[in-house]
Amino acid sequence: MNNFHAACPDGREPACRPFARLPEPRALGLGLASSAPVPGDQACFALWKKYAMLPNIQRHSLLVARIATELARRAAEKGFAVNVPQVRASALLHDIAKSYCVRHGGSHAQLGAGWVVAETRNYAVAQGVMLHVHWPWPLPEGAGICALPFFVIYADKRVRHDSCVSLAERYEDLLERYGHSEAARQGIRASYEQGRNIERALSAQLGWALHEDSFDCGRLVQ
Repeated sequence: MNNFHAACPDGREPACRPFARLPEPRALGLGLASSAPVPGDQACFALWKKYAMLPNIQRHSLLVARIATELARRAAEKGFAVNVPQVRASALLHDIAKSYCVRHGGSHAQLGAGWVVAETRNYAVAQGVMLHVHWPWPLPEGAGICALPFFVIYADKRVRHDSCVSLAERYEDLLERYGHSEAARQGIRASYEQGRNIERALSAQLGWALHEDSFDCGRLVQ
C-alpha cells in the first residue's frame, strides 16, 4: 500500500486523500467566496433528515459546529476575514454522508461535498466538507490558517463521538478502534501531527490556548 492510501486517519477510507496532487490552495482559491445563500441551522437539519443521518452523528456534528463557530467568531472579532455562518454550516454538514458511507462504503468527505454542492450551490461550505478529514497541502503561514477549512478540521479533531476531548485523547481512541495495521497506525499518527500543527497555528493567531479549552463546559481539558 502506498503512502497516498496509508495515511488515512481511520484506516477505513483508502481514497480519503484524493486531493494530494492537485494545485496548492492559492490556485484553488482558499477562502473562496460564494454568491449562493448560506444554509442556516434549520436548512442543515433538513438535510440531515433527507440523508438519514444517524442520531449519534447528529450529536457529533452539533458539537463540532459549536467549536468551529466559536473559533470563527473569535477570528472575526480579531479582524480576520471570516464568514461565521459559512463556517457553522460547513461544520453542521461535514458528516452529512457519514451514515451512508458507514452502510455502503466510500469517502464520506468526497460524497458529502458533492451532496452539499448539489443541495446548496455554496462551494465555500462544500470546501470545508471536502477537506475536513485531512488538509493535503502544506499549512498556510500566519493569518492564512484562520480560514473555514481549518476551523472545521480542528473542531472535528477535538470531538470524540459527542464529547470534547484533547487531540491526544481523540487519537488514542482512533488508534484503538482503527489501528489494526502499521499503515493505518502511520496514517493516524500523521493526522495527529497535522492536528497539533493546526492547533498551534490557530492558538498563535487567535491568542487562545486551544489545548486548554473544552468549549462545551468551560473546564480545562485534563
